Amino acid sequence: MKWLLPAIVLFCATKASAQQIDLGARGGISIPNLTGGGSEENPLNKGYKSRQGPDFGIFGEYHFSKLFSVEAMISYSSQGGKKDGMQAFPVPAAYATSLPPGTKYLYADFKSQAKLNYLMVPILAKFGWNLGPTSPLRLYVDAGPFFGFLLSGKQVMSGGNQPLYMDENGKAPLGASSNFDQTVDIKDQLNTFNFGVSGNVGLAYIFGRNQVFVEGGGNYGFLNIQKGSANGKNNTGAATASIGYAYRIKK
Repeated sequence: MKWLLPAIVLFCATKASAQQIDLGARGGISIPNLTGGGSEENPLNKGYKSRQGPDFGIFGEYHFSKLFSVEAMISYSSQGGKKDGMQAFPVPAAYATSLPPGTKYLYADFKSQAKLNYLMVPILAKFGWNLGPTSPLRLYVDAGPFFGFLLSGKQVMSGGNQPLYMDENGKAPLGASSNFDQTVDIKDQLNTFNFGVSGNVGLAYIFGRNQVFVEGGGNYGFLNIQKGSANGKNNTGAATASIGYAYRIKK
């Protein structure tokens, strides 16, 4: 029965602070990227670089003790990636019959962004420590799963009228050109649900029932975002940086 006394102490500490509930909001930037590879890799799903977009949400935090709490959040998260330069694109129907059999891709020099926006629902286990007995500063880390729901998906291209090539090195010109100033809705090509992990490290300044904080972290989705394999397979993830405010509604 040696475990009984520590268990009672932990239970009492939990009950003593179980009414501590914080509500808040946070906002900042997301720096997402798309990663691809494995057996599903092809010229369409590789070569992405990071882009930038907004990331903001509201949250509630339930304190079980002075050290541990659980935070649930609903947030708008920018995901996706970008390419710039010579890159592949599917053969347009207008050229399909005039190209050698088996030709899947053409190449051109243009800019392309995959702009994916998700509603994210992370549930985070959070551990925090005050930086001294009377210090208003509190350091914390949190981590946990998220559930993501696709709101929109667009492929935004620019670069004007560009010559087309049969190879990525631009040594086999097709003798034709195409206008790449267009935006294509690709939501129907993507899975509407994603699942992954997210986490943050932050520093909060507490005054009364209020706190302001800064934090940095990231997220990574475990599921492939594409429905099919024609465009390869990609996972999405992002680094994030935010500032926020929270108010303790129960103390």
